[in-house]
Amino acid sequence: MQRDDPHWRTSSYTGSETCVEVSDREPLVVLVRDTKARAYGSLVIKREAWRAFVRYAARR
Repeated sequence: MQRDDPHWRTSSYTGSETCVEVSDREPLVVLVRDTKARAYGSLVIKREAWRAFVRYAARR
């Protein structure tokens, strides 16, 4: 179940709104959307997969 207000945020590293927005308020999933195409919806990613992605990206 998704909450009414996902509380979208961008990375503090971007410094602009040409990035993705993330909502991690749900216990099992993370929502991700494009800041320039919000009307197209969001991706729903399992929290475990999101953690693996963030760990991988941090190593790059």
